[in-house]
Amino acid sequence: MPDLPCQMPFRRSANFLLGAAISPFALLAAPAFAQDVTGPIETPEMLRESEPGAALERKAQSGAAEDFWASYDGISEEETVPEAGEPGSPFSIAAPESDDQIAFEADELGYEMDDEIISASGNVVLRRADQELHADTVRWNRNTGEIVASGNVRLTDTGGNKLYTEELTLTDELAAGAMENLLLVLTEGQRMAARTGQRMEDGRIRLTDAAYSPCPVTTDEGCAKDPSWRFTATRVDYDPETQVIRFRGAMLELFGAPLIPLPGLSVRADGQPVSGIGTPNLRFSASNGVEIENSYYWRIAANRELTLGANIYTDVWPMLSASYKALTADGAYQITGYATSSTRIPIGDSTVQTSQKDLRGYFDANGRFNLDDNWSVTASIRVASDRTFLRRYDISRDDRLRSMINVERIDDDSYLSFSGWMTQTLRAGDEQGLVPLALPVIDYRRRIADPVLGGQIMLQANSLALTRTDGQDTQRAFAKAEWNLRRYTPWGQVVELTALGRADVYHSDENALTSVELYRGTQGWQARGVAIGAIDVKYPLTGAIFGGTQVFTPRVQLVATPDIKNLDIPNEDARAIDLEDSNLFALNRFPGYDRVEEGVRFTYGFDWRWNAPGWQIDATLGQSYRLSDAPILFPDGTGLTSRTSDIVGRTEVRWRNFIKVAHRFRLDKDNLAVRRNELDFTVGSNRTYVEAGYLRLNRDIPDTLEDLRDREELRIAGRLGFQRYWSLFGAAVINLTDKNEDPTNTSDGFDPLRTRLGLAYEDDCLELGVTWRRDAQANGDARKGNTFLFRFRLKNIGFN
Repeated sequence: MPDLPCQMPFRRSANFLLGAAISPFALLAAPAFAQDVTGPIETPEMLRESEPGAALERKAQSGAAEDFWASYDGISEEETVPEAGEPGSPFSIAAPESDDQIAFEADELGYEMDDEIISASGNVVLRRADQELHADTVRWNRNTGEIVASGNVRLTDTGGNKLYTEELTLTDELAAGAMENLLLVLTEGQRMAARTGQRMEDGRIRLTDAAYSPCPVTTDEGCAKDPSWRFTATRVDYDPETQVIRFRGAMLELFGAPLIPLPGLSVRADGQPVSGIGTPNLRFSASNGVEIENSYYWRIAANRELTLGANIYTDVWPMLSASYKALTADGAYQITGYATSSTRIPIGDSTVQTSQKDLRGYFDANGRFNLDDNWSVTASIRVASDRTFLRRYDISRDDRLRSMINVERIDDDSYLSFSGWMTQTLRAGDEQGLVPLALPVIDYRRRIADPVLGGQIMLQANSLALTRTDGQDTQRAFAKAEWNLRRYTPWGQVVELTALGRADVYHSDENALTSVELYRGTQGWQARGVAIGAIDVKYPLTGAIFGGTQVFTPRVQLVATPDIKNLDIPNEDARAIDLEDSNLFALNRFPGYDRVEEGVRFTYGFDWRWNAPGWQIDATLGQSYRLSDAPILFPDGTGLTSRTSDIVGRTEVRWRNFIKVAHRFRLDKDNLAVRRNELDFTVGSNRTYVEAGYLRLNRDIPDTLEDLRDREELRIAGRLGFQRYWSLFGAAVINLTDKNEDPTNTSDGFDPLRTRLGLAYEDDCLELGVTWRRDAQANGDARKGNTFLFRFRLKNIGFN
C-alpha cells in the first residue's frame, strides 16, 4: 500500500438493504463500460494472508481479506482522458494503432517459437484500446489467445474500473477469465473482493467468498479507516444480459459484526436501483404507541417507481401508504397517499370531546410539465381527511394545505398565468367556510422599452375571483402601466423616476359576513383609479475606515398619490400591514393590491456597509414623513398612523462563515419604545453550531385585527459534533406571549411548544440516530407528550 500519514487497524463492517444498485462485475464482462479515469491509482495489498473471519467459519457466509479495502484516487465521469505520459493520464503507454492490436512493454521479453508463447517480466504493461494491464509477469499464448498475468496484477477496463489480483487469465481482448484473490474498485468508489472468480460457459460470471461495500476506506487526511458496513456472500452470480447480480448466503455486517442475513439479495450492475425492502425506522409516541415503519420499493421502469409503505403501531390500527413517481418526456409528477382507520377527536370546540371512529388519510400529488419552450403546467393537490391526521401520525406540521394549478407562458419580455388556489385549514380556530377558493387568477405582464425617454414600461392586467361557502365573495380586475427610468448624475447620485397608473373594477356580495368592518368594502360594483409618482435618489459614498472599506448611501424618496376610494373596496390581500425595513421605500406600503397608500410623503434613511478581511457589517435605518394630516387607513400600532412614522432598521454582522447576527427593529417615534424586536444569531461550523431566534411584536394593535396580533417567541437549536462522526443536537420553540400581549392567547408567558434532543452518527455511508421530542400542546387526538424516533439509513446503495 502507499505510505499514509497514519495507519489504523482494519475491521470488517457492513450495512443492509434488499434491492440496491452496484456494478462490481464490469471488469469481468465484455464490452465494459465507457467512462474515464483521472489520477493515478495505487496497487493495494491483496488478500492472501487474511483471516476468513467468523462468517466464513459458519460456511453460511464468506469474507475476503481484511486488507482488500485499499486507498485510491477519485474517479470522475465524462472527462477527456489525457494521453499516455501526460499528467493525469490513467495509461502508462500509448494505444496501438488498431483496436484489434495489443501494445506492450516490459523489462525483459522472451519468445518460445515452438509453442508461440511470448513471456514478459518486470513492470509488464499491456494495452488494448482503453484497457490496460499491469503485472510482474505475463505469458501470452498466441495460438490460443490466452494471456496469464501474475504478480501484482492490475487491470483497467474501458469504464475506468480497476481489478487487482495475484493471478489472472484473460483472452487476447483483455476480457478476464479465471482469477484468485481479486479486488474490484469501481469508478464510483465501490469495492468488491472475492477469493475466486470465473466466467461460466453460458457467459455468467461467478465469484466465491465475496464482500462488497461502497464506503470510503480513507479519511480526508489520507488515514486508513474501516468501512461502516459491507455485504458478504458465499457466492455471487452476474448475468451480463440482464445486468442482474445475485448473492447467495448474503449477510450484512455493521461495524465488523454480522448483523442480518439477506436471503434473495440481488442488485443491478448498471448503476440502476432494483426492487427491494428498505431499512426500517422505529418510533414511540404518546398518540400511537410503538411504531415500526418500513417500505417496499418497486422499480417499474427506468422512469417510473412505486414505494409501498406500512406503519405498524401498538395502540392503533396500522397505516398504509403508497408513493408513485414518474418522469415523462415533458415533465415529472408524483402521487402519495396515506390511509388508516382510527379514533379522532373533533377540534374547534373545546366542549366537544366525543371521539369518533373514522377512515382517515392524506393525499398529496404534484407535477410540472413543459408543453414547449414557453408554456408549462404546474399542479399540486394536498387534502387531509381531518385537521389532526397529519400531526398525529407525524407526517407534517403544516396548519394549511394548499392545492393549486397554474398554466404559464414565459418569454424574454412577457408573462402570462392562469391559475387557481384552494386551501384546507387545519387550524383549530378557523372556519373552513370562510377560507376562499381563488379561481380563476389571471395575470399578464409585458415589458417594453420606452422609445422616448429611454426607460422601461411594464404593462399588467390582472383578475381574481374569490368564492366562500359561508362568507363574502369578491371579484376584481385591473389594468396597470408603470414607467421607470434610472440615471446616474455626474456627481455619482443614482436617480430613479417612477410613474404608475391603474384602473380597478371590483364586485362583492354578502359583505356583512366579514366580521371586520375595515375589510368589507361596499357591496356591489365599485371602480377606482390609482396614480402614483415617485422620485428616489441615492448617493453612495465610499472610503476607508477602521482598517476596512465602507459604503455609506444616504437615500431620500418622494412619493405622491391623489386621494383614492379605498374603503369602498373590499380588502382581501392587504391586511397584514406592518412598517419594516423591507417595505420602508416601497411605492405602496400595503401588501397586495386592495389598499393603496394616499397623500404625499418623504422617506429618508441610509444604508451602510463595512468590509474588512473576514468581516462584513450591513446596516439600514429610515423613517417617513407624510405631508397631509388627513385620516389614514393604517390601523393604530402599525407605525404608519401618524404623519411621522416610527423608525425602522436592520443590522447584520458576519465574521467569515462562523458568526452571523441579524437584528431587525421598529422604534416608537414618540418615546423610542421597541415595537418590533427580531434577533437571529448563528455561531459555529457545519458540525458544531448554535442558532437562536427571538421575536417580539409589541404593537398594541386592536384585538379585532386578527392578522396583526402581538406575540413573543424564542427559538433555539444547536449541534455538538464529536469523535468525527458523532453529534448531539437539540432544538426548542418557546411561546413567551402572555395575555397582556394577546388576550386570546392561553400561554402563561413561558410555554414550550416543541422540544427536541437527539444523538446521531453519520459518515459517508451510514446514518444512525435516536431523537426525543416533546410536544407540549394537544390538538384533538394528537396528544401532547414524548416521541422517540430511532433512525437507520444506508447511503450509496441505490435507494433508502
